[in-house]
Amino acid sequence: MVDRVRIGVVGVGAQGRLYATLVSDGRAPSLELAALCSSNPNSSSHESHAVFAQQMGVPLFTDYGELLDSGAVDAVVITTPHYEHPRMAIEAIEHGIHVLLEKPAGIYGKQVVRLLDSAVAHPQVTFAMMFNQRANPLFADLKSMIDSGEFGALRRTSWQLTHWWRPDAYYTSSAWRATWGTEGGGVLVNQAPHQLDLWQWLCGTPLRCFARVRFGFRRDIPVEDEVSASLEFPGGANGVFITSTNDLVGTDRLELSFDKARVLVDNSLKMTIDRFTDDERQIARTISDEDAALVPSGAFDRSVFFASETREYTSAWGEQHSLLLDNFGKHITDGTPLIAPGADGLTSVRLANAMQLSGWTGQDIELARFDDDAYLAELNKRIEEEGRFPARS
Repeated sequence: MVDRVRIGVVGVGAQGRLYATLVSDGRAPSLELAALCSSNPNSSSHESHAVFAQQMGVPLFTDYGELLDSGAVDAVVITTPHYEHPRMAIEAIEHGIHVLLEKPAGIYGKQVVRLLDSAVAHPQVTFAMMFNQRANPLFADLKSMIDSGEFGALRRTSWQLTHWWRPDAYYTSSAWRATWGTEGGGVLVNQAPHQLDLWQWLCGTPLRCFARVRFGFRRDIPVEDEVSASLEFPGGANGVFITSTNDLVGTDRLELSFDKARVLVDNSLKMTIDRFTDDERQIARTISDEDAALVPSGAFDRSVFFASETREYTSAWGEQHSLLLDNFGKHITDGTPLIAPGADGLTSVRLANAMQLSGWTGQDIELARFDDDAYLAELNKRIEEEGRFPARS
């Protein structure tokens, strides 16, 4: 059994450089930086990548296949453009090389299903997702409390996530951004996948959704920059998800209402928990006629039925990524349970797909029997309209 896993960083953009630096600085002790790979033949940054590799003291591969055949790495973390994620992950898995994959797992469910089939066929290979928000101590605590059952059943949840403001120059900074053919969507694919993952991680996989999606609403892009979705969660809980990239101020607020508590999460750093003295349904049954008459005017003091607690958290940039990187390495070396197994990557992809499909068709979409072929057919219509990229399969 090795003490440290030799890892190659595939994709030397901002995220890839972050991961390489974290590993090189020893912030993921179970990993050893062994190589970098930038295989985009159209990249104009090879000189910059070579300088960075020299600074890291590792070789720079310009051919992904050569990296996998080199024997230089036991694992890779893939941070390339979205469409490439499943293909490159499958190629590594078939070489017996462990994979940590940047979000999203893919653009459409069909390609992620192929990836998961490959992972199942190679059980000796570790496949994990870089859902670093799961390592945010706030969400880790919230997940633990929900799973303990202390809040009771979930009844309602909403997430307003409009702090992803992006100016026009962001979309023109790279040719692959904000296209159906290369990025595969807008805010649902690029900015919101972490929160879509967290939401289903905390609340369970949604059963159905209906969405109003605005494509190029406030930006000159063909993909979505504004989404309002209504969802049904297991147990009958209702959910509302609002996100956009055109709100200059923006909001990040998650609300969860349970039988015995209400939880508010602001900016993913502050959690307010209101614990009820009993199940809300039972409290409502015990209120007398006289007290009930005082409720509409606000004269009835409801605060006697709950106690509030506020928790403040900090999470410096890179800490969550370091934890996920180290967790990945530890799983390989000693079997430590994964924080984000690779199979979890499919749910958030299908959730984004379902919202887009509902927006295109105006229909209520069932997640439990999601039609990957129907989604891909609609996606290819838009790729064909762009006229710049081949259809996907």
